[in-house]
Amino acid sequence: MYEKELKAIKKSNLYRQRTIFDENLIDLASNDYLGFSSNELLFKNAYENVLKQKYKSPKASILVNGYSTIHKNFEDDLKKANHFEDALVVGSGFLANLSLIEALVRKGDTLFIDEEYHASGILATKLLKKEQVILFSHNDYRDLENKIKNRSSKGRFVIAIEGVYSMNGNIAPKEIFDIATKYDALLIVDEAHSSGVIGDNLLGIFDYYKIKPKKNHIKMGTLGKAYGSYGAYILASKEVIEFLINRAKAVIYTTAPSLFDISLANESLKYILSNTNELKTKINKRQEIIKEYLNIDVKSLIVAYEIGDNKKVLEIQKKVLEKGYIVGAIRQPTVKSAIIRLIPKIDVSTNDLQNVCNIIRI
Repeated sequence: MYEKELKAIKKSNLYRQRTIFDENLIDLASNDYLGFSSNELLFKNAYENVLKQKYKSPKASILVNGYSTIHKNFEDDLKKANHFEDALVVGSGFLANLSLIEALVRKGDTLFIDEEYHASGILATKLLKKEQVILFSHNDYRDLENKIKNRSSKGRFVIAIEGVYSMNGNIAPKEIFDIATKYDALLIVDEAHSSGVIGDNLLGIFDYYKIKPKKNHIKMGTLGKAYGSYGAYILASKEVIEFLINRAKAVIYTTAPSLFDISLANESLKYILSNTNELKTKINKRQEIIKEYLNIDVKSLIVAYEIGDNKKVLEIQKKVLEKGYIVGAIRQPTVKSAIIRLIPKIDVSTNDLQNVCNIIRI
């Protein structure tokens, strides 16, 4: 049924497949920024916490009887650390974006969303009326404000951005926060790639800009990246969280998040808060190496090394694999132009990072 399309994909060097990579490869491709996926102590603590519970799985949605003390404890710790009024655990970042956009943009409202926002958010916009969705140029706060000014609407304005963008590592400008305040717009910030990586306390872009959360601020984050687990969370005012619990279909009609995953994420949060300075030192060192070897000034732990050719980017990835390392070979439609996506994870030695930088330089 799809033979012709698959042939076209292969011919364009865009073919993808699942691969079980040799676990001995040194990983510079994943989003495991802090190396928590191999932290046995965090794993054991999370396991022991779940073992104490009568039920080891959530069993149902959070609105039936799948909500547990493990979920609530993590929510409480999250909102305290991030200075938000309330929190809500969600099954995945994809479901969190789906929940926020589908539920919060009501009839007559307008969503202004960064053109490079995560695919889950872009997909969620398809659930809205076409005239409700306005894309603005990536990280261009002037374009955003111009489009807000030119929009005549009696409804609410909702803005959606990412703290750190997954494919280029760009950090959203503070001016967007200011614009949200100026126009009393609801601001959704996807912190999937910024939480655990940037900020004085490694809590993300609010922390990075020292922004005190307001009623119109919403922070969404995933647990499958710096937190080394799986799932997601939403931080917001009590009113917004209450509304999501009552209106977000991806919250109401899905099984509550795994107890183990949430327990593991909470262990990671505690570790980050207890070891902030040590983690920041390691992050800074790797950013310095990227600047020295690739001449790229990175503020996060995502390095987009421009290649521009689908065949070439695969050749570079293969060359890196032959040397015992793995990096991402990212092609269209994920990015506009092919890149090597290098993640200078802090559990990778500085020597190995230097070696990989030398291999991929062209």
